[in-house]
Parts: sequence; structure tokens; C-alpha cells
Amino acid sequence: MALVVEKFGGTSVADTGRIQEVADHVARVRRRGDDVVLVVSAMGDETDELLRLARRVSDDPPGRELDMLITGGERKACALVAMAIAARGVPAVSFTGSQAGFLTNTAHTSALILSITPDRVAKAVADGVVPVVGGSQGVSTDKDITFLGRGGSDTTAVALAHALGADACELYTDVPGVFTADPRMAPEARCMDWISFEELLDMTATGCPKPTIRSVELARTYGVKLHVRSAFTWAPGTWVTGEDLMERAVISAVTHDVSEAKMTVSGVADKPGVAARLFRALARRDVNVDMIVQNVSRDGITDISFTIPAEQLAIAREVVFGLQGDLEASGASADDDIARVSLIGAGMQTHPGVAARMFETLAAESINIEMISTSAIRISCVIRAGDIDRAVVALHKAFELDKAPEDRAGL
Repeated sequence: MALVVEKFGGTSVADTGRIQEVADHVARVRRRGDDVVLVVSAMGDETDELLRLARRVSDDPPGRELDMLITGGERKACALVAMAIAARGVPAVSFTGSQAGFLTNTAHTSALILSITPDRVAKAVADGVVPVVGGSQGVSTDKDITFLGRGGSDTTAVALAHALGADACELYTDVPGVFTADPRMAPEARCMDWISFEELLDMTATGCPKPTIRSVELARTYGVKLHVRSAFTWAPGTWVTGEDLMERAVISAVTHDVSEAKMTVSGVADKPGVAARLFRALARRDVNVDMIVQNVSRDGITDISFTIPAEQLAIAREVVFGLQGDLEASGASADDDIARVSLIGAGMQTHPGVAARMFETLAAESINIEMISTSAIRISCVIRAGDIDRAVVALHKAFELDKAPEDRAGL
């Protein structure tokens, strides 16, 4: 007998028909003798609709009230799922995040989990009852309801799997698993059977939308085995583990991100403290800086370019233009017409030539590279936004990602 924590996203419980499908699945799992704990998101686009309602009554709704509002959608969904399961003769009980033992900090709309005391959930499992937990919510140290942020149900599921000592955590969504590229952009993208935590972390950091990076970080830290799969086909998906294989694929995936912008500060003095002042000022305004490139100094003068989330561009512009005089910069510019394409692969650590092939492939497509960033298992290039589709398709083909790793030619 195994204990599995299963998370179902909004599309998986979007309507009563989908909820009935989930209930049938739970009944099948129980018949094979396994125990199951569910974590459920709000139905369909309900979170978006609740946010729209909030904006209609207030230009700046208080975070505490937003959390009370948004988490109501999840409570409705988990209650309906529990009812559907019980209708199949399987005892089930719904829990809010606070009832499930999730204690968070006081950061409304993006709370962090401080601890979990899942006593009531564990007792339900021991009593043969299926717990259905509202995803992405908890209670703060100030005893207020809190929301963990978008995608927080993934984090809730992983944290609960760790706290309960579950055998695995299954993240059900509307796609079959983790792909070698976005299949909407690269039709020949392949669903991977397995991937390492390290590779998936870099994928989620560079544009792969599911699962959330917080959940992957948590799973890696506590050794929770993840299984990303579809709630529409119920077929096996992608396993994410820390287990090492004798031979890893050189490249596992191509990712892309069109949600970033670039800023350049020109003509600053190349001396200690300049970059520190710039990025400390950005940090004070909670601007999340990603890639940073500083040009080679000429006559003691240099340029600094960096990327940020496009949604934070207005704040970054305000900070940079406000500092221009203090930095003695000759100018500053902003560019929101960029995109990032990345190659991810643990095997590139021991295989030279990956960067060369990537740059050659982009050059063959007449795609200019504006910035480059690397890590042990990733190479990222900033290019024009209009070139991103061709870049993803060309790189996916160049590295033969439509084939299984053992069938690919060498570099």
C-alpha cells in the first residue's frame, strides 16, 4: 500500500464533469489499495474572475481581503470534490489550508509556508478517509487567512507530501508531462519520461510554466518524488527525481520566455561601487533582476545591461532614470521587445560544443544574440521577441530533441 498526494489544477476541476472524473480516479486508486490525499485548486478561471471582481470595487484592494476572497474559490472546489468522492462510496472530507495545518508568514497574496502540522489530514488517512485540501492557502502567524500566490497548489502538495512521508507527489494538469519544448511552438516536442530536479529547476526559471519553481525547489530539498501527468488521459507522465543515471542526455529541453524586458545604463564609470548602488536601489523596490552583462571598459567607461520581468519595467525605469545623475551615466534605455531562449541539459557539463552549436544554429536563422548567460547546465540567449518561434524550432531540431536521448547523434 502506498500513500500518494495528488494535486489537481484549475483545468482538472474546471466544471462538475471534470470533478466527477477526478472522483472516479480517486475511487480507482482506493480500489487498488493505495491511500490518497488530494490538493485542489479553484475551478477553471475562478481565481482570475475573483480578481476582476475585486478590481471593480477597488483600485487598490487590501491584501488581506484579496486573500480572503481568492481562497474562497479553492474552498468551494475542495468541498465539491469531497462530495463527489463520497457519492462513490469512498469517505472524504475537505480541509482549508489552516485546517490542514499550514502556518505561513504575513505576506498577503504571496505568503511563504513556515511549518506544517498535518495532524487532522494524517488522522483522516488513518481512518480510511480521503482528505481534500484547498490548495495555495494557509493561516498566518497573525491568524489571518493567506494565499500562497499563483501556482501555490503545487507547493502545497509537495509540502504536504513531505510532511506526511508520502511515497510520491503527483501533479495533475492539462498536459501529459514535461516536454522538450513548448509543443504549441515546436509540434515535434516530446514528453519526457524522466528529468532531474536540477534540469527542471532551470527549465521553470527560464519559461517552463508547470510545475512552479517553488514546488520543484521544495521537492528537491526534501527528496519528494514528483510525477507530472495529465488529468485528462491519466497516462504516465514525467517523473522528476534526484536519482542519477549513468548517462544523461546532453540537452534535455529548449525553453523560452517572452515576459522579460531589458534595461541598459550607458557610459558609467568602471569603478567599485557603481553596480552595487544600481542593483541595491532596484532591490529596495523589489525589482527582480535576472541576467546582467557589463561591457568591457574603455577609457574607464562601461555599459551595464540587465533583464527584469516586463511587468516591473515601469518601476525599474523610475529607479534607473532617478539614479542616472548619481551614477554619472551618459544615458539609459529600456527595451520590452526581447525574449529569452535557453538550452537545458545536465549532460552539457561533460560535452564541449553545445554553445558552439547553439550559436551556429541561431546564426543560420539570422537571429542576433544580444545577451548570453550560462550555468553548469544551461545556456540562455536574449534575442528579439519576433525571432523566438524560429529560435525554439531551430534549436529543437538541431539537438534532435524529438528523439529519445539514446537515438540522438553526437555533437
